[in-house]
Amino acid sequence: MAPDEGMTTARVDSWIWSVRLTKTRSAAAAACRAGHVRVNDERVKPAHGVRPGDEVRLRQAGRERIVVVRRLVRKRVGAPVAVECYVDNSPPVPPREEVAVIAVRDRGAGRPTKRDRRELDQLRSRLDSGSEPEQWP
Repeated sequence: MAPDEGMTTARVDSWIWSVRLTKTRSAAAAACRAGHVRVNDERVKPAHGVRPGDEVRLRQAGRERIVVVRRLVRKRVGAPVAVECYVDNSPPVPPREEVAVIAVRDRGAGRPTKRDRRELDQLRSRLDSGSEPEQWP
């Protein structure tokens, strides 16, 4: 679908959904109602109109997306066309933190012995309390 020509404004929830920033229009409307969407630094309702040049900020999944409206669309478009409808000024995604693997046993090692269970419980209690575990002998 080609973008709508001759439009001056579009609903913010519809536009966010159309350019694939949210999966559904109802999710976009819910984000607006919850205060997660700002247009030109103002909290907006789902029916608020956006124009080319407006800055839209969308908070989702612990990340803030900052986009500037380039083109208006009312209907959902394909991903290549959607990217052309906005300029993405979002900060880069922070790298994922790697989680340390603790208490991993080799497959087929059998059931843990009483000593193994005590060591695992001791390790877990130290990690829960926030102190560093001691060196293993």
